[in-house]
Amino acid sequence: MAEENRKVLPGALAALGIVFGDIGTSPLYTLQTVLNDTGSTDRETLLGGFSLLVWTMILVVAVKYATVVMRADNKGEGGILALFSLVGGSFGKHWYTRGTLLAAAGLFGAALLYGDGAITPAISVLSAIEGIGVVTKSLQPYILPIAAVILFGIFAIQPLGTARISAVFGPIMLLWFLALGGIGLSSLLHDPSVLIGLNPFYGLHFLYEHGANSLVILGAVFLSVTGAEALYADMSHVGRPSVRLALAVVVLPMLVLSYAGQTAFLVSHPQIKDNPFFASMPHALVLPMVVLATFATIIASQAIITGAFTLTRQAMQLGWFPSLNIRQTSDSEYGQIYVSVVNWMLMVVTLLIALSFKSSDALSGAYGTAVSTTMLMTTLLVFDVMRERWEWPLWKALPIALFFAIIDIAFFVANLLKIDKGGYVPLLIGLFIYIIMTTWRRGIILLRAGLAPLGERSDKVLQKLRNGEMIRTPGAAVFLSRYESALPPIVMRHVADFHCLPEQVVVLNVKFDTVPRIPADERMTTKDLGNGIWQINVTFGFVEIPNLYYVLGQAKEQGCTLDLDKLVFFAGDDDVVPDLKTPKMVSPRRILFGFLYRNAVRASDRFTLPRERLVEIGHQVEI
Repeated sequence: MAEENRKVLPGALAALGIVFGDIGTSPLYTLQTVLNDTGSTDRETLLGGFSLLVWTMILVVAVKYATVVMRADNKGEGGILALFSLVGGSFGKHWYTRGTLLAAAGLFGAALLYGDGAITPAISVLSAIEGIGVVTKSLQPYILPIAAVILFGIFAIQPLGTARISAVFGPIMLLWFLALGGIGLSSLLHDPSVLIGLNPFYGLHFLYEHGANSLVILGAVFLSVTGAEALYADMSHVGRPSVRLALAVVVLPMLVLSYAGQTAFLVSHPQIKDNPFFASMPHALVLPMVVLATFATIIASQAIITGAFTLTRQAMQLGWFPSLNIRQTSDSEYGQIYVSVVNWMLMVVTLLIALSFKSSDALSGAYGTAVSTTMLMTTLLVFDVMRERWEWPLWKALPIALFFAIIDIAFFVANLLKIDKGGYVPLLIGLFIYIIMTTWRRGIILLRAGLAPLGERSDKVLQKLRNGEMIRTPGAAVFLSRYESALPPIVMRHVADFHCLPEQVVVLNVKFDTVPRIPADERMTTKDLGNGIWQINVTFGFVEIPNLYYVLGQAKEQGCTLDLDKLVFFAGDDDVVPDLKTPKMVSPRRILFGFLYRNAVRASDRFTLPRERLVEIGHQVEI
């Protein structure tokens, strides 16, 4: 127990930098957005808004995610794709089947996180830099250019990795949260009576009084919890106990104090039109807080970008995304990776969003739509986990799921009202990613089906090998396959093209499981098929980076004698062409799949293989 406690405390500090950056920077813009949507700063309105913010954080962040959703981990890994792999959804013939609904929910929820990843850095950095407008109005024209330069810099440093500086993320965010709480407490002491807003009655009365407009206001209130998904997605980095400790001791108390302080200040100064976050603090503190807020938003943006990299790797390993070049930027921290395509595409979209909306207030309309949808999808998947994995009876699982679903649906509908104000942006990004995911999966299934008939000739080749009728050439070859047959299509194509086989043949079947990591003693099986042919089946978890040389080294210890310095690797390099008689994909999707397949990372890059010893065998496949 003492050993666990020693790990939990440092983990809680690290969690402040890894997990809570998005939620931690929400006081920069949330209350201002709520007040803009209500159009009033009277005491009753302020108390109602404060009550809604506090109880939204309690119900969504503390109760739903920290208490329930984080229990649904996949061997320590979180995030909607890990949850999706846990429930085992897959597309069937009918849209209303359990598997299809779960697959659609998991994939669309994951795809929407890319939209969130593009908007979060833009709104966070803009809201921080806008503080200089409080110092002096003369700096107002420079806010957008400064924000654009900072955003460009955040993405530009990604190839260098952040392992060396990430150690200070936690302490900086701790300082940020303490500053939030301290400034909030200072304002609160001038009017402690606003704490009466902690009574949920004020929030409910607020919604009742505003009628239909309450949905618009809920869309603004939701900005306070847009980072809640990170609690679940990033918990593997620091552990569930550390995340919960940081939330209970630092994050939630300091956020409540910050919102309470802003509310107390506005009750005393209802005429103030500037951002209450900066307006509520002493003038001498504004510039230092702008600097600290900028660092906090950079850390929050870094967490979002790293999350997009991790999400991409998980989608690749699970077979829902084309292979991309992934580079490990740290030899000690597994989560430190870099995906160049994702980084530069996110940078372009983020800069376009910032330059188009120009202010955090305008951008608030685009923010929240993606996350509210993902939260609703998460509730659906967690309900399935309750029933199928935890084996909860319906009377126990249904009320909990319905309670969360009612909250999620309310925020989902509220955010849909912001579509014309920019909410369409993350939805379009998510839809684009979803189409890529489903097209890639369908195309790969059709591609393998088109290659399968080649494996049907393996019996004849095996018979020739037994009879000594097959020409054997000197050397050793490793054939990369995703088929568990002794002689998969890649081997059959080699025989058809060269009419021979090397003296030593290794059929290496690589697959990825729906669990994060595979124990070393369960990773690989080897089988001597005779006639100099070995079959090796190796399995990686969906967060692992495969190293086939290490696998072959282990196989050598099990009797598969290979000279690792002289191996030649064979991989498929197929070409997708239309099936003119019975097309299996509509033309736009087939064209998209062909583009993705041609530009996917080759086996030499994905599996850390030397290009000079890799031979790719092409084959036309009609789909």
